[in-house]
Amino acid sequence: MKENINISTGEVKKGTIGDLLVSNGIGSCIVIAAMNLKKQIGAVAHFMLPGKAPDSEVYNKTKYAKDAVDKLLNLLQADMNDLTTIRTCLVGAGNVLIKHDDTICENNINSILSIFSDLAIKIDVCALGGINRRSLQFDIATREVYITEGDSELKLLIQW
Repeated sequence: MKENINISTGEVKKGTIGDLLVSNGIGSCIVIAAMNLKKQIGAVAHFMLPGKAPDSEVYNKTKYAKDAVDKLLNLLQADMNDLTTIRTCLVGAGNVLIKHDDTICENNINSILSIFSDLAIKIDVCALGGINRRSLQFDIATREVYITEGDSELKLLIQW
């Protein structure tokens, strides 16, 4: 029986074989599902703000993209000199409130793409943008990531 591990906004959690990592209510936030293929560890980060947390931020720094990525890589026991064993997918950044002057989705996308580019982390697939809320389920044992968009049924996004 799989153990569900829920990841809420601002959280980063890992799982191993037998765990199902779940993140719901993905709007303008971005969720990163990542796997260390060498160590069979998976992790999910659900961040809501671009960039790095200000020094004055004491709690919940992982609601910022850079801090979430740093913790994600730490949980994956990533070799920072060789990130080729880390596989990732990105989900979210939907303008669910349909605000025409809203830039948070675009800022989140640009932030995570820049961070991954700087670290030379490969992104296997993205489900970003649009206006629908999303959810994500990552089955560590099967290496499958499923998503919903709006009221859709679960659909396979990627299998590593």
